[in-house]
Amino acid sequence: MNVAIRALTEQRRLLKLEYESEREAFSRLTEKIGVTRLADRGNAWFPLNIGRSYFNSLNQRIVEVLRNSADDADHNFEYGKPVSLFVTKTDGTVNHLFPGTVSFVDEDRMAVVVSDSADLALLSTGESGVVLSFDETTYRVMFEAIDRTIHAKGRLGELRDLIYSHRKTEELSFNPMRFPYLNATQEEGVNKVLRAKDVAIVHGPPGTGKTTTLVEAIHETLRRESQVLVCAQSNMAVDWISEKLTDRGINVLRLGNPSRVNDKMLSFTYERRFESHPDYPTLWSIRKAIRELQSVRRHGTDQWHQKMDRLKGRATELEIRINNDLFSNAHVIASTLAGSASRLLEGMKFSTLFIDEAAQALEAACWIPMRRAGRVVLAGDHCQLPPTVKCYEAMKGGLGRSLMERIVENHPETVTLLTTQYRMNEEIMRFSSDWFYKGAMQAAPDVKWRGILDYDTPIEWIDTSSFQSGEDNEMATSDINETFKESLAGENCGRVNKDEALVTLLSLQNYIERIGKERFLDERIDVGLISPYRAQVKHLRYLIKRTPFFKPFRHNITVNTVDGFQGQERDVIVVSMVRSNDEGNIGFLRDLRRMNVAMTRARMKLLIIGNVPTLTAHPFYKKLNEYVNSLT
Repeated sequence: MNVAIRALTEQRRLLKLEYESEREAFSRLTEKIGVTRLADRGNAWFPLNIGRSYFNSLNQRIVEVLRNSADDADHNFEYGKPVSLFVTKTDGTVNHLFPGTVSFVDEDRMAVVVSDSADLALLSTGESGVVLSFDETTYRVMFEAIDRTIHAKGRLGELRDLIYSHRKTEELSFNPMRFPYLNATQEEGVNKVLRAKDVAIVHGPPGTGKTTTLVEAIHETLRRESQVLVCAQSNMAVDWISEKLTDRGINVLRLGNPSRVNDKMLSFTYERRFESHPDYPTLWSIRKAIRELQSVRRHGTDQWHQKMDRLKGRATELEIRINNDLFSNAHVIASTLAGSASRLLEGMKFSTLFIDEAAQALEAACWIPMRRAGRVVLAGDHCQLPPTVKCYEAMKGGLGRSLMERIVENHPETVTLLTTQYRMNEEIMRFSSDWFYKGAMQAAPDVKWRGILDYDTPIEWIDTSSFQSGEDNEMATSDINETFKESLAGENCGRVNKDEALVTLLSLQNYIERIGKERFLDERIDVGLISPYRAQVKHLRYLIKRTPFFKPFRHNITVNTVDGFQGQERDVIVVSMVRSNDEGNIGFLRDLRRMNVAMTRARMKLLIIGNVPTLTAHPFYKKLNEYVNSLT
């Protein structure tokens, strides 16, 4: 057994551990807690109102559901996720009625694909709701991808053996192309993509224009190839790259629905393009006739069967014609990694596959679209958010190591590191650059000294242990109990530090007052409140809503987890670290990549709120604290 097959076999074993662990945890959680608590966690909507039912342009039966309250709490529903519609009886028991799949969702409205045979009348027999189901489909396509790759003989087998070896990758030879609107490393990245015969990597640290480089690489590739496949791990990442490609004038066909439902995002989706096709009205009429004929079915009537066969044949013919037009005219086919297993792509091959945010994807997920491609280009940053792995044993075994990391290690000749960043004040950037990127990053001249206030310190660390020790502090308030200890927000709900949350908001309030309320609003200064813990995020949102001072500024302030801020930036970032204990335990704050993301969202000001003695037990936070102190 060669190295590649042995490694992939181990990947399959670890993925099976993750699958079994997640399925068991999901089942245990769903059975143990009620639907109200599931709704609090974002895994259910309950209660809800049932909206209209209809057939969409893809001939899928849709039922719309709407949250009863104007609740803006986070939820975990997104396109393609499996769900179950249910009702609760007067005795509190839950009756799961039928399964469905999310077609699209926004803050308080969701469209769910259900079976034609689903009896929607049952939803009115009690208080109705919708709950996430365990996602078997994504695991199934990942297992299939690994098995296919293990047994591959053609180009997929060649890529497999090359990626797992240290054999040099091949390149075309031509003089470098010049792109005056790109910097030197971005230009180098595009040229490396164009030269690559097998694989290329665009490594983009925060703010370095990774998306700009990738879009240009795709644009130049399309001068040589008629069509490419572009994938990413999440729907949000697919939306982002699709939008940028569309702005560049590239014809994108987006499989699946976007995470942000608006006309611009919907305009390049497969479903919207399908229903805009000139043949669609005819197809819709035929489908309507089929449904009407099915409703009056007379068993054993030859004439009925003949008519049904003719209508279905004509409908199939039109569907094939529409699909041929849509796919032949598109320059870019865009989907999630799991979505690339769609039957719509059956039999299709692409000379080049681009995978954006590749460092966030499990290796198995990357192999799903790679069977369709002759070469692969990965873009991302393995020093930022890693793939999500919940099973400790699988993580320890290496499941969290992405395909991008593997290629960077085995084939450094394929990597272009982008080094000029256009987001942060240099002092915010410097620590991240030194720790994660060997000091390679440089601030562009127009952002190097950017700031909001004159003579301001770009980074501050407010030590909550100073409150505990009774030191004088200008933010002292009777609302603070001065314990500053973390606590669990209910069983398995994550950690919260309520006193630290108050200090976080007081710190932000003080900074806004220093800027001036009118200037803050006039210049539309935006703020990100970040915490690694969802329970702390929820508590911060609650405090902002009930604090009169923040009422005029709520539209300028976003509160979310580190993961929720990936790919975003704000003028001011305030990070609530939460962990505060006598043992120096910092939990998953040991994953330093998340802290790299949190710190590098800030353009001009970074405020860190946390207990110094607890956090600096770890060498990274000790070094960070020393760096911050050196700036003052």
